Amino acid sequence: MTRRMEILAELGLTPVWRQLEQPEPSQTVPGQAFESPEPGRAGDPAPGDAPEAKALDANPGGGGSIGNAGEETGLVDKASVMSMDWGELRQTVAACTGCMLHQERKQAVLGVGDERADWLIVGEGPGAEEDARGEPFVGPAGKLLDNMLRAIGLARGANVYIANVVKCRPPANRTPSSGEAETCAPYLDRQIELVQPRLIIALGKAAAHRLLGQEGALGSMRATVHAYRGIPLIVTYHPAYLLRNMTDKSKAWEDLCFAVETMSGQTQGEGGQG
Repeated sequence: MTRRMEILAELGLTPVWRQLEQPEPSQTVPGQAFESPEPGRAGDPAPGDAPEAKALDANPGGGGSIGNAGEETGLVDKASVMSMDWGELRQTVAACTGCMLHQERKQAVLGVGDERADWLIVGEGPGAEEDARGEPFVGPAGKLLDNMLRAIGLARGANVYIANVVKCRPPANRTPSSGEAETCAPYLDRQIELVQPRLIIALGKAAAHRLLGQEGALGSMRATVHAYRGIPLIVTYHPAYLLRNMTDKSKAWEDLCFAVETMSGQTQGEGGQG
């Protein structure tokens, strides 16, 4: 055993996941896995997506006009947003003051990837590195997400689009509140309409609750094909949670295999239509 592995073992961070060599999605085998980057460091997203965690809820009723402290902020005009193209949407999100999150952001983070992708990945909110660089999932959690995608034969930007429930970084990388998610909802809804994905993967409880319109333990939402406006949706753990709770990596791998099977079933169904 190398010294590095000895140290990881002492810290309780083994086994280390090993990255596969671009397997065909149809050949994935439960139990194979993906390499985890080093444990998260300061500035990583730390969403409350553990099964027992609860989001901060400053505005349970939503409405799109109340910030975290109950202060009136700039309204998000849903009707206007739902008619925007990508360029208009980017400009609007960049200038948004719809909730209190805009006050501390460096920049809004809309999304990244193939804008007509079959696969849509939805996380919770930008972290420190994402806020600085203007792209979702670029820190350690992003590296793990890239490895997760590679493990099922996918890659960032290649038939994959990545977005978040909220577009501005919550203070201290906390989980977005339901009020903040509701305020930002028109932006994500419009992104989904523009992308028109064939499958959505919701990473973490905040993403699952926002897209499904229901609350519940993340564990109870796994291993089921849900639907967002007719689009199949699968729920799994957020990569930042997996960095802190590596024992659940096997469950995340099961979810990825389930997603591949679901997408494959769609393709076969379309091929059989006459």
